[in-house]
Amino acid sequence: MSQPPDTPQKPSEKSGAARLLHGSSIVGGATFLSRIAGLARDIVVARFVGASDAADAFIVAFKIPNFFRRLFAEGAFAQAFVPVLAEYRKRGGIAAARELNDRVAGALGGSLLMVTLFAVVCAPLVTGLFAFGWWWHGSEQEKFALATEMLRITFPYLMLISLTGFAGAVLNSFDRFAVPALTPVLLNLVLIAAATVAAGWFEPAVLALAWGVFAAGVVQLLFQVPFLVRQGLLPRPRWDWEYPGVRKILRLMAPAIFGVSVTQISLLLDTFLASFLPSGSVSWLYYSDRLTELPLGVFGVAVATVILPSLSRQHADGDPRRFRHTLDWALRSVTLISLPAAVALIVLAEPLLTTLFLHGDEMTVRDMQMAAWSLRAYSLGLLAFMLIKVLAPGYFARQNTYTPVRFGLIAISAKMVLSLALVIPLNYYFRLGHMGLALATAAQAAINAWLLYKGLRRDDVYRPEAGWGRYLLRLLLANLAMVALLLVALHYWPEWSDWSWWQRAWRMGLLVAAGAGTYVLVLLASGLRPRHFRATS
Repeated sequence: MSQPPDTPQKPSEKSGAARLLHGSSIVGGATFLSRIAGLARDIVVARFVGASDAADAFIVAFKIPNFFRRLFAEGAFAQAFVPVLAEYRKRGGIAAARELNDRVAGALGGSLLMVTLFAVVCAPLVTGLFAFGWWWHGSEQEKFALATEMLRITFPYLMLISLTGFAGAVLNSFDRFAVPALTPVLLNLVLIAAATVAAGWFEPAVLALAWGVFAAGVVQLLFQVPFLVRQGLLPRPRWDWEYPGVRKILRLMAPAIFGVSVTQISLLLDTFLASFLPSGSVSWLYYSDRLTELPLGVFGVAVATVILPSLSRQHADGDPRRFRHTLDWALRSVTLISLPAAVALIVLAEPLLTTLFLHGDEMTVRDMQMAAWSLRAYSLGLLAFMLIKVLAPGYFARQNTYTPVRFGLIAISAKMVLSLALVIPLNYYFRLGHMGLALATAAQAAINAWLLYKGLRRDDVYRPEAGWGRYLLRLLLANLAMVALLLVALHYWPEWSDWSWWQRAWRMGLLVAAGAGTYVLVLLASGLRPRHFRATS
């Protein structure tokens, strides 16, 4: 292997909020492409397997490695690794950063290989932990067996995509955001190809999706490698658990697993409880969660990805004023997007789901109605989901992982109580147990976000800057105007399931454009301008 160049390319010269806005725009744009590809994937998968037992089995087999991926690659690992890498880079330069990368790559890769081998060998046990209801009910044994078979195929995706996440974290640390943000597009393209091209090669056909997940992990990892080489950052893995940087990351990562991934743990608890609910519940939750993830991933994750390296550098530089301003900018930015997105998803829940997923015989009008209830419930927590994304880095950038853990455990404990309190009566009286799970998840996110915010205020890490009252009033007026427009339109367009796909599509496109246009125009009329999100303090 050739020796990498001594110095990677320098990051952009932009500074302050302008650089954050530029980085967020890059990540947001790339993530938007990924989410659109993801929606196309979900539409294809919905036409392929619908809300059937095969769909439920695949979703569980895909969710399990995806859950651990978010712990290792996007969650606890990234939140622990990026601040330590920033510290090593500041104190020892590029050479120290490369040495840390080598050791982390060896430790992470070796650990994931052992976890993967265990899960493949013990697939029935792992599946049972996440879908116990299928194992418990004799009538669901076939679905349990199919999920177990697919888990053996999909679980290696954890190792592949976690190493991809490691590569992405390295690139993000050097302000190279576009490539990691574009990489998930490949997963969606490979799964679309698996469903449309390779399905005829397998029996049952849903196995094509499982093999598509495995193939996507390989493709995404290989895609990152040339960019690491170009930056001179391709690691040479070394197994060294005693290296101080590795040990420090492990200390930070252990509690961060719970702190940053509490939402993912909550969603998997939903899957576990949903396995006891009527057939289709897992799929209804999945499709509604995917639509909630669209604004969360496009903007919430984009802002969080960009601010963590900045906050880490500001903390290392001992600059609390810039640290506070970066957090305030992030909070204003996610509030600007999350409030109208949540309101629109609540109002347009059933028409939107019908437009995207009601095709052929695999999905029914009832499936759309049931998924709409959980989508509305999830949307109530969208603002809180986004706030968690930007508040948690305020702790992790300061290498404080204990406090978010404590808050996360409080929130998830409340979620468990609320899940049982809501699911049982809603399922018994209305057959809407899955909606109870979504409501409990939204409440859990609200509790977690509030505790994170109060903790930052208590420690004087963050103080709201001037103008929040006027800003929120502007958002309220703009959202009211948007809701009024959408409700009037739905009064004249009530029966979405009776139309063809093209008739739904152009109407939904018009509604989205009109709603977004109304929101923006009212904000402009109230005096809000783009410069308010570029100015530095």
